[in-house]
Amino acid sequence: MQIEQRVAVVTGAASGIGRSLCLAFADQGAAAVVVCDLDGGGAAQLAATIQARGQRALAVTADMANPADVAALVARARDAFGRIDIFCSNAGIIVGGGVELDDEAWSRMWAVNVQSHVYAVRAVLPEMLARGEGYLVFTASAAGLLTQLGSAPYAVTKHALVALAEWLSITHGDQGIGVSCLCPQAVSTNLLATSRRQVGDGAQAGSSASESAQAGSTASGSAQAAVDGVLTPDQVAACVIEAIADERFLILPHPEVATYERRRADDRERWLSGMRRLQARLSAER
Repeated sequence: MQIEQRVAVVTGAASGIGRSLCLAFADQGAAAVVVCDLDGGGAAQLAATIQARGQRALAVTADMANPADVAALVARARDAFGRIDIFCSNAGIIVGGGVELDDEAWSRMWAVNVQSHVYAVRAVLPEMLARGEGYLVFTASAAGLLTQLGSAPYAVTKHALVALAEWLSITHGDQGIGVSCLCPQAVSTNLLATSRRQVGDGAQAGSSASESAQAGSTASGSAQAAVDGVLTPDQVAACVIEAIADERFLILPHPEVATYERRRADDRERWLSGMRRLQARLSAER
């Protein structure tokens, strides 16, 4: 799908990968960009930046884990611009820990990292199917293909999101619906701060594919994610733009992830053993 003259909606858009995606869509000549975030002020500032360039933009404040907010976002975008061509479901949070985490933390992670994407698809897919055209982009993580040291909820929810994206591609790919799933490793964003606003001090710094590698964390997850380098949000957004043009499902800004995934599939026991060794080594270096 070509982005020029398309209407794009991006969630989690006030900062990080979402912000870079909005600016990239504007640079590619999108007809309009809808900037959605729980941080309404940040969304408004970015929309104003795009408008100052002479392009159309709309800021929407929404909690994507709230189905009413998601429905309102889609309705506002359609009222303003007539349709939604590309929906980038980019909202996500992280919390460090394992099965001992309380139910509230697990529930919030599931609500934002999985259910919010279900709500988004439920709201935009029927009209896309009726038109026979539309594009969905999901920000998952390399953790959704492999695992996430130090955060069981992140690993579990990102695996679930990859599965959702695959199901949608299989089910609707021959009906004009393009689907891409973004799975980077370390990216220099402020996910730590945005996660803390939602789940408190349990949010873990620097341990996922799309969070702040600038936070200075020495957690094992941070070192795991950064082993192949830390990308900027702009670099990741450029990969997304290219993937949409090619209508490519899996987006790997860190191409090494493809090798890791093949090794995992080829010999699961060996991969698990290797990951245990990596976890032990990184923990010893803390």
